[in-house]
Formats: sequence, C-alpha cells, structure tokens
Amino acid sequence: MIENYLDKIKQRLNVVVLHAVVYTRYSSDMQRGESIDAQIRLIRKWAQEHNIIIVIDKIYADEAQSAKSDERKQFQQMIADSKKQKDWQLVLVHKLDRFARNRMDSAAYRVELRKNKKYLISTTEQFDDTPESCM
Repeated sequence: MIENYLDKIKQRLNVVVLHAVVYTRYSSDMQRGESIDAQIRLIRKWAQEHNIIIVIDKIYADEAQSAKSDERKQFQQMIADSKKQKDWQLVLVHKLDRFARNRMDSAAYRVELRKNKKYLISTTEQFDDTPESCM
C-alpha cells in the first residue's frame, strides 16, 4: 500500500526521487531527548528502505511540547517552510500523534501541506490520501 501511495505522489509531482523533511516531538519534561534521537533513527531507516532522501538540514524537533496545541515552534516553522521551499515533497513522522493529537488540527495541517504540494507520511502507520485516511 505505501509503495503505491509513494508512486502516486511521484507521478502527481512529476519527480523520480522523493525528498523529505523529518518532524519529531516528545510531549513532556518527563521524557528525554533520546526519544527524538530514536524517532530520527527509525525514520531514517524507513526512508532508506523506501528510497527517500532526507534533506540533511531539515529535521524539525519540538521537545517537551504537547501535540494538543499547534503552538509548537518547530512545527510552525515546518509549515511555514512548506510554503516556500521546493526541495522537498514529504514530511516524515514516526507516528501521526507526533504531528497532532487533535484530529481537526491534523486534517487542517494536512490540507495546508497538500496546498503546498507536500505530503505527510507516518513511517509506522499506513494511510493514503483517501477521506477515510484523513480521519
């Protein structure tokens, strides 16, 4: 399923190789920075297995930030960058709850990314761009 979805994205954007940024987050001071490192390591492994190039200087990480709010500095920077940067097509997250916990926020930001010709991909949860997957 994910291979078909990635191929579909390549066709839509008329690219041979997909380039991605990484978004990671952990939610509380009780967690540690290793959580970010672990997410990055797993995302890099997944990207390599799927022939996706991670843009070297594009790792966005919010530490001790809840995803119940979209007021996260690195998250907002990633959204802003998606509007003006053309060198990447994907946002890779380890799990969707790292992106947003609120379904409305998640859907709204996925739509905004799509307007900017960017696609959100969870490396552990398989979904595509069907309305069912959005919810």
